[in-house]
Amino acid sequence: MVKLPTQALTLEEFLKLPETKPASEYISGQIIQKPMPQGKHSKLQGKLVTTINEIAEPQKIALAFPELRCTFGGRSIVPDVAVFSWERIPVDENGDVANVFTSTPDWTIEILSPDQSPTKVISNILHCLTHGCKLGWLIDPDEKSVVVYPSGKQPIYFEEADDLLPVAEFLELQLKVEVLFNWLKI
Repeated sequence: MVKLPTQALTLEEFLKLPETKPASEYISGQIIQKPMPQGKHSKLQGKLVTTINEIAEPQKIALAFPELRCTFGGRSIVPDVAVFSWERIPVDENGDVANVFTSTPDWTIEILSPDQSPTKVISNILHCLTHGCKLGWLIDPDEKSVVVYPSGKQPIYFEEADDLLPVAEFLELQLKVEVLFNWLKI
């Protein structure tokens, strides 16, 4: 287990620390460790990444990354799912996907865990939107609801089974609330 420092660190100092499990984020000068994902969280995260990538990756439209560290705007956060349009995916000198992402995702998806503070999660979504993200989702598995944060617009609350969830504009995906939460069924 990695012991987190008790005194304030700069973002640069934070980025030199070893990674923790679950991941730690750097927000407003504080190190905040995310809660360990539980069953519902993991199931939704896996299905979202797989579903998005099955549509977007073969056509080189976008890639969805689970638990990807994104450092920008004075924060270093780890969205549950970070979706980058293809042309914005950083690559290294070999043309491989880079290890370090220093920009905001085009679409950030957070899945609320039982012991997680909704306001801290919303703060990360709003930070992404402030720095160029086009869309944010906050999924609450227990309430079976999704709050969608479109860039520059009011958040929209979705809970009805037939509600069609807005997705990133570059993605041809039709996803209803009922389908999303039926992924939790065994």
